[in-house]
Amino acid sequence: MSLGAAATLTERMAALQAQGVHSVLTTFTDLHGAPKGKLVPLAALPDAVAVGAGFAGPSIWGTGLPRMGPRSEYFGRVVPGSLRPLPFMPGVAHAVCDGFAGGEPLDTCSRQLLKRQVARLAERGLTLWVGIEPEFFLLRRGPDGTWQVADADDRHAKPSYDLAAIHRNLGFLDGMRRHLTDLGFELQQMDHEDACGQYEINYRFDDALAAADRYQLFKLTAQTVAQQHGCVFSTMPKPLAHAPGSGLHFHLSLTDAQGHAVMADPAGALGLSTLGHQFAAGLLHHADALAALCAPTVNSYKRLASSPSASGTTWSPVWKTVGDNNRTCLVRTVANRLEWRLPDPSCNVYAALAGTLAAGLSGIDQALAPVTPCDEDLYQRQARGDAMPARLPHDLCGALDALRQDAPLREAVGTAFCDQFLAIKQAEWDAWSQHVSGWELERYADAA
Repeated sequence: MSLGAAATLTERMAALQAQGVHSVLTTFTDLHGAPKGKLVPLAALPDAVAVGAGFAGPSIWGTGLPRMGPRSEYFGRVVPGSLRPLPFMPGVAHAVCDGFAGGEPLDTCSRQLLKRQVARLAERGLTLWVGIEPEFFLLRRGPDGTWQVADADDRHAKPSYDLAAIHRNLGFLDGMRRHLTDLGFELQQMDHEDACGQYEINYRFDDALAAADRYQLFKLTAQTVAQQHGCVFSTMPKPLAHAPGSGLHFHLSLTDAQGHAVMADPAGALGLSTLGHQFAAGLLHHADALAALCAPTVNSYKRLASSPSASGTTWSPVWKTVGDNNRTCLVRTVANRLEWRLPDPSCNVYAALAGTLAAGLSGIDQALAPVTPCDEDLYQRQARGDAMPARLPHDLCGALDALRQDAPLREAVGTAFCDQFLAIKQAEWDAWSQHVSGWELERYADAA
């Protein structure tokens, strides 16, 4: 269904009904980045647009809403332009919702965070375009309850671009192709990534808010298709100890009101304009705090480790620098745009993009000086024992501390959301810190 932005709600409902839609899956995103929602009859859609589908606020991670009173209800207001039939749920249309409470935009709703950053850009006549690159694992639980790569035959020492694995898993991949195409994705490629059981599916970029909405729909689709094929779509950054982890790289570019790419300057250093260099400098200046939003789990920092890999190639973006087509840098310049390599698929994509945009704008507003480009493989430099650039926090605890200390970024992103985020993620870190792992028992239990 493609009625355009000017279509009325009545026209949209009539088109959906003509396609056999009887219900709408109204979805929002919780603090952890998980899609949530409920089914609403199509006839109730006008109320879901005007007032919102109602949810108990305290039942949702990160709302900060009380258990009673007028602001205890979370209302997800449907964005009419997001309505589209779900090919894997016959009779059901998907809808993106904005969070409201007490009749006002909810300041702990991550989509509202990103909308505010986009509005800041719009005031300057600018638009952020984002290409998101989803990497993920296909896993399943074994008979003994342990997690395993779903494809038992996917065990090459260097599995990148393995065609045999693509053939064995064509049912999943073709299911993704069919459903994503039906949902309006412009697919570009699918490939087997550097780790056993790891894949990447690329599709066309979009404006920042639409790109985040689209990624959430991608996850919903992948979860469903994987389940149909007896496996689990996993956004865990590093499920295999000695293999590369999954990233969620953001390709970033800015255009002005005339559609001109204002980050790019083919004659400039790294192909960037002054504004592009300032944006990159802002990302690196706030990188430690951004790590909390972009790499928000204990496991994220197993990916963000400068350690060798038994399969694939090691190029984890550990060091805070920028380089021309240099995948060992945190910021890579390619085709006159920026690739922000910090995010991983466990992030809340709205919050990660809101933080990324806030940091880039900070670099522009402060006219930060360009970062000296890195023109060497940082892993080779590390192996030689040479001095290295500053690196990211080693763990989630360090990233949370950095976010607490970066008051300008917290205020730009939204203090209410950041307060909820820090409280919940600190509890996650504390729970991990008190956990006794099998590794510890094997190493220390019988030590003299």
